[in-house]
Amino acid sequence: MTLKQLENLVEIDQDLTDDAYGTYYDKRTIEQLLNYGLIILDKPPGPTSHETVAWTKRLLKIPKIGHSGTLDPQVSGVLPLGLGEATKALGVLLYGPKEYHALGRIHSLPSKEKLENTIKLFTGAIFQKPPQRSAVVRQTRIRTIHELEVLEQKERLLLTRILCESGTYIRKLYYDIGEFLGPGATMIELRRTRVDQFRESDGLVTLHELAHAFSLWEEKKDESKLKDMIKPVEYAFSEIKSIVIRDSAVDAMCHGAQLAIPGILKISPNLKKGDVVGVYTQKGEVVALAESLMSEEEIKDATKGYAFETRRIIMSPNTYPKKWRTRHVPKD
Repeated sequence: MTLKQLENLVEIDQDLTDDAYGTYYDKRTIEQLLNYGLIILDKPPGPTSHETVAWTKRLLKIPKIGHSGTLDPQVSGVLPLGLGEATKALGVLLYGPKEYHALGRIHSLPSKEKLENTIKLFTGAIFQKPPQRSAVVRQTRIRTIHELEVLEQKERLLLTRILCESGTYIRKLYYDIGEFLGPGATMIELRRTRVDQFRESDGLVTLHELAHAFSLWEEKKDESKLKDMIKPVEYAFSEIKSIVIRDSAVDAMCHGAQLAIPGILKISPNLKKGDVVGVYTQKGEVVALAESLMSEEEIKDATKGYAFETRRIIMSPNTYPKKWRTRHVPKD
């Protein structure tokens, strides 16, 4: 989310923001980014995702980092990392697709026509049972393959690109394709090239580059490289709809209150009931992830009532001042 995107929202009401509280999302210091930032890491083959996170924590000297979407040890590629409070935002990336480039070997050479027809059969909704060595219950489930194409073929070796729903097992996809072809198939190498809106082509950060940038900042106070590598947490929400709220509603939400009509200033056009949205301050800082209980027209017409149900609070309480009252309960 950018301030320009916030300007394209439908205005419900107007209010001023107090610059004494919060920070414009694109003006955060390195210290703030280390608690509200994202690093789109290029995970190397070899370590587990957990080990990669542990190394990054030691490298950046911070206690909390999370990742979105586990990669097997030998798989490389896009691994979004959430720093500090930004770990709470990683779940939103599960709503988007993932892309992989996979190298595999089919155990016998099929005709061009049979291979093309098989690829078409495995595009769209497919049934998939997780492999034996997986962290989930082995129950058959439906996953969507949005795009599946053969980029290059050299005899029995296939280089494929797969754009798929989160939770798809690419090794199992290759196995199933091989079963359909007859003699079988085996995945040799796999690289993830996209997680939701984060793409390999946009530029990834390696651990070595991150270590160098951090040492420049820590030892020479040169923050230029490190600031380029850490994105504001708001980037995780750029593919979903948005709303902007008053300063006076921020801390109430951070303490668990649901968002009512009087706290809303702007909403995305064509908002529908059930839409998942990012909740922002007037400075563009993400406050929470919420689900809409009303449509755009209902919000415009209403004067009271809860308009959104909070799914996940991102901002720490007391970032903005308390301007809400606790209901007094009389004693007997």
